[in-house]
Amino acid sequence: MNYLLDLQSFLPGIIVAVAGLAAIMLEAFKKSANTSFSVTIGGIAVALLFAIQSLYGEAGTAFSGMIVYGGVGAFGSVVVLLGALFCVTISREYLRDLDLHNGEVYGMILFSTTGMLGLAVSNDLITLFISLETMSICLYVLAGLMKNEKIGAESALKYFLLGAFSTGFLLYGIALIYGATAATNLTEIAAAAQPTFLFLCGTGLLFVGLFFKVAAVPFHMWTPDVYQGTPTTITAFMATAAKSATFVAFVLVLTRMLPSSEIGDWQSVLQVVAILTMIVGNLIALAQDNVKRMLAYSSIAHAGYLMVGLAAGNEAGYAGVLYYLFAYTIMNAGAFGVIAYYERNHGLDFTEIDSYAGLGFKVPVMGVMLSVFLFSLAGIPPMVGFIGKYYVFAAAVQAGLIPLAIIGVLASAASVYYYLRVMVYLYFKEAHKEYSLKTPGFLFKWTLILLAVLTVYYGVEPVLPTSSLMELISSYYTV
Repeated sequence: MNYLLDLQSFLPGIIVAVAGLAAIMLEAFKKSANTSFSVTIGGIAVALLFAIQSLYGEAGTAFSGMIVYGGVGAFGSVVVLLGALFCVTISREYLRDLDLHNGEVYGMILFSTTGMLGLAVSNDLITLFISLETMSICLYVLAGLMKNEKIGAESALKYFLLGAFSTGFLLYGIALIYGATAATNLTEIAAAAQPTFLFLCGTGLLFVGLFFKVAAVPFHMWTPDVYQGTPTTITAFMATAAKSATFVAFVLVLTRMLPSSEIGDWQSVLQVVAILTMIVGNLIALAQDNVKRMLAYSSIAHAGYLMVGLAAGNEAGYAGVLYYLFAYTIMNAGAFGVIAYYERNHGLDFTEIDSYAGLGFKVPVMGVMLSVFLFSLAGIPPMVGFIGKYYVFAAAVQAGLIPLAIIGVLASAASVYYYLRVMVYLYFKEAHKEYSLKTPGFLFKWTLILLAVLTVYYGVEPVLPTSSLMELISSYYTV
């Protein structure tokens, strides 16, 4: 009855895929987009319940060792589904105002989420490649939703061309690794790998493909233009769920395929990339006047912080990366959600920072929530962003990478300027003209309130007497 275990191990992905088919069929029969929205919410919520249940179950492999279940894979699935759920719930009002509210959008989100779930549980390079492409092709479509806007067409074309280019690196790397080891299963590769030129080149090319997907320097060029030209709630989906899935796959590759330092000093490579990513992301973000572009470069910097945990190469580092992904998902989805609220009132040009002057008092709850999310992104206690950064930097110190941790802390300190700059405009600058803001819908507003509450709660959760999320992650980081 192994096939029942196989199906059960990937049940969240199967549920989401079926929901995607249902959303497409509903659109084909000209049903209301609200029906597709309800199917999407229901499908993701049910999949999330099963994924949460698997957090506390046994860990192992399924589908002839091609995927893992439980442990890191289960936690990655939960983070991906949370990101997808939050981003969908804030999308309906926003997409309706842009005249983009239709069933195909939800179908693409669901199919992309299916790819992300496969990516987060990949134990084989073939599974990793197929999942990555399933995710990416759907994201290319979503990036081009605003096809009548020049910036939308440009973002989709740039994302597709550079994404296809990076896929070539990834696939060639997989081919070289197979040539060197005669295996595609991660654990089998680890058993057969030798530090030969062929294997090192293949692994390097595999890393290049993954670096592109997480927007690490110097493979970050697509990020600001794509984030700016994509509908904001879809940008949130890209920045949270897609990045989380890829980083979980990165953790699986490092812990299962490259567990020994004898087959390449990859931690040094990750250190260099982490330093470049943190510095470049933060420095360029300082000069941005467009809030979406600022958050795009900010997401590059956060990829650098996550790379610090990977570079540490110890159990604390990998556990810190998983915790940071959870933290990043809730605070970034919230920040993009508030920006989407402001943007949908006055069009695409309303993402310039000057437009935010005086808005903190217009709809106070939205201004307060944006402040909470920005404080958390900056790493200011008692927000969850501070706890996430503490875990990855502490892991680097534990691994003896003190200079890397210092650079990370300084880069994070520099980020405070551009996050607080938005708040200065919200509360301390006078509006250039009078704006009337729509009242946010019930689901939209309460989703953002929930995200703000989670941002604060998990910032103080480690000191509460109850068992912490980090304890759960640490119990299975190597799975």
